[in-house]
Amino acid sequence: MPARVDLYNNAYSNFESDVYAQIRLEAYGQDLGQTNWISSQESREILKILRLGPDSSVLEVGCGSGGYALHLAEKVGCKIVGLDINEHGINSAKRLASDRGLAARACFELCDASKQLPFSPETFDAVFSNDVLCHIPGRLGVLAEMFRVLKPGGRVLFSDALVIGGVISHEEIATRSSIGYSLFSPLGENERLIGQAGFRDVRATDTTESAARISKLRMEGREKRKKEAIALEGKETFEGLQAYLACAHRLTAERRLLRFLYSASKDR
Repeated sequence: MPARVDLYNNAYSNFESDVYAQIRLEAYGQDLGQTNWISSQESREILKILRLGPDSSVLEVGCGSGGYALHLAEKVGCKIVGLDINEHGINSAKRLASDRGLAARACFELCDASKQLPFSPETFDAVFSNDVLCHIPGRLGVLAEMFRVLKPGGRVLFSDALVIGGVISHEEIATRSSIGYSLFSPLGENERLIGQAGFRDVRATDTTESAARISKLRMEGREKRKKEAIALEGKETFEGLQAYLACAHRLTAERRLLRFLYSASKDR
């Protein structure tokens, strides 16, 4: 079985390295510090789905190094709070917010989102999470907390890249989850849990094709810069992450593992 591979500490502590920036730019078309599977088109559509505006108060669960949250604060003018369990990510996000003059609109907090969120009920107009809920224990509880802190009429959005679409071997599951705790769910389970948490108007969009493309581009971008990446990560981590990305690409390209974008609303 593959050993645990350190994706997030490397990605966030080396966030500002030229090598990682070049890889992100090639894979996504823009550099927002991503470690997820969001295409540039999807990142633009999130604004519309959540109906964000300058007066919006927004929560991101699993903000990483804060690049996308800062993008929203700058582009839309909304106020946003980003939560993450990774200290390297939060430190990077705070530094970037200060450097870009956005600290008044974007703040970041170290937080374990598998526990009760540190906010009063009905605090936010929108809550979202990009490819993170599949790495947090207790999905129904997480969704219930999102519902609790969301204002009536508000909207929630999250993506899940670990929806089972076909036969997957135990070796493939081990490699795909080598970056850490991972929840694999059957088709329809997220919709059921979203409804059980209290949300209405549940919608699911299949974005597997984008995940297949991005995983391939990330893997190829890293291979082109193998020497530089190994200097940052070490050979063992480099090879582990390449195996992880290769597995992610194969499973999504063959549609044995699917990625969906889910959105829903809270009744007024």
